[in-house]
Amino acid sequence: MIDCQWQNPFRQCCLTCRNVMTHSSIMVDVGKWPIFTLLSPQEIASIRKACVFGTSANEAIYITHNDEVFVFGLNCSNCLGTGDNQSTIVPKKLEALCGKKISSLSYGSGPHVVLCTEDGEVYAWGHNGYSQLGNGTTNQGITPVQVCTNLLIKKVVEVACGSHHSMALSFDGDVYGWGYNGNGQLGLGNNGNQLTPCRVAALHGVCILQIACGYAHTLALTDEGLLYAWGANTYGQLGTGNKSNQLSPVQIMMEKERVVEIAACHSAHTSAAKTQSGQVYMWGQCRGQSVILPHLTHFACTDDVFACFATPAVMWRLLSVEHEDFLTVAESLKKEFDSPETSDLKFRVDGKYIHVHKAVLKIRCEHFRTMFQSYWNEDMKEVIEIDQFSYPVYRAFLEYLYTDSVDLPPEDAIGLLDLATSYCENRLKKLCQHIIKRGITVENAFSLLSAAVRYDAEDLEEFCFKFCVNHLTEVTQTTAFWQMDGPLLKEFIAKASKCGAFKN
Repeated sequence: MIDCQWQNPFRQCCLTCRNVMTHSSIMVDVGKWPIFTLLSPQEIASIRKACVFGTSANEAIYITHNDEVFVFGLNCSNCLGTGDNQSTIVPKKLEALCGKKISSLSYGSGPHVVLCTEDGEVYAWGHNGYSQLGNGTTNQGITPVQVCTNLLIKKVVEVACGSHHSMALSFDGDVYGWGYNGNGQLGLGNNGNQLTPCRVAALHGVCILQIACGYAHTLALTDEGLLYAWGANTYGQLGTGNKSNQLSPVQIMMEKERVVEIAACHSAHTSAAKTQSGQVYMWGQCRGQSVILPHLTHFACTDDVFACFATPAVMWRLLSVEHEDFLTVAESLKKEFDSPETSDLKFRVDGKYIHVHKAVLKIRCEHFRTMFQSYWNEDMKEVIEIDQFSYPVYRAFLEYLYTDSVDLPPEDAIGLLDLATSYCENRLKKLCQHIIKRGITVENAFSLLSAAVRYDAEDLEEFCFKFCVNHLTEVTQTTAFWQMDGPLLKEFIAKASKCGAFKN
């Protein structure tokens, strides 16, 4: 029988810690996962949370801002929960889960799916050969069904799935496992399978904040930052320094600093952990090798471990989707370009104003850093007149300082190339040359060639020259060819002759 009676009054204080440490939103762009290219921009914009799963990262579930739940993909072993075995590239709504406020979701490569709601209810569906759905049977689940056995009196806050086993974490810090246990992955001290949820008694007296499952092993993190592991250890995924399976939880990473996050993925025999100072460790299966002790990586987050080393690169947890309500530093700068509300300086070009910020210009450009010195007249001005460059060119230059990008037609890019040369902005010169190369045509080829020579852009000059030679008949009939100044025209003809352009 499952033990549901034991209570520790000190566990109630764990709620705040758990919310901060394990349930904070991890913001992502779902566009990084290929399966989401099947959706329309409108569907993408509606997503609040999402999880990519499946044996080939070919199934997905997402929750909208209206708390509607949709699934799409291959539907292996009914893991979409739609009640049939049909694949779909068009998202289907799971009515049974709409409005349930899903808080945690996990996929096991058996395959099966387990999730819990904000109210603490647990639902499961999919393959059930080892009763990993926790309903006491081995009948396959084709739609989401609530796991009632032994869990109704507990509020579940997190779930995790291995290949054929499932784990649940309750509000008061208990860990509820079930399903296949041949490697001891349920942590019960034996290797007998479990048809219904059973409490991990070995963790009695500690408050667990987070759980995670690999293919056949399990990790648990306590409110004191201690890490426990158990189950299969063929690749060293328990981090114990050997490859022996563990039927009960053992503490690892004891000599390291406090652990604040753990991670494991159903598709891999790999484990990961993040410490209080932000260091990310991984161990277990790594590109065919066995890493039997936690190894310090260069990653910034545990998700990157599985993006790089899991096959397929699925999500190991339900992730929140980032939308436009948050702006990065770069996005904020871009937004404030030419903004009269916040600017402290204006440029007037061709009678038009461009609003900028002195501090940004000084930070981004050596020319302006020098200009805005106390002994320069410009430092005291609120409006600076520009007459050596056109409005489109100068605006594009200032916008580049805010965005790192340039959006100009090739003809204007020539003027910007002149400016970049004058201001010694070498990266901008390269961008301009790239724009010109992309936009070269028979009509403008000789104009661009002339500009490349004038601004000493050797790479661009060679590119334009070859284009003109390759399309010699057409370009010699353009106005630009006959308007080219004498010395440049003579040089072009001589160089083209050496290349054999006039043999015919």
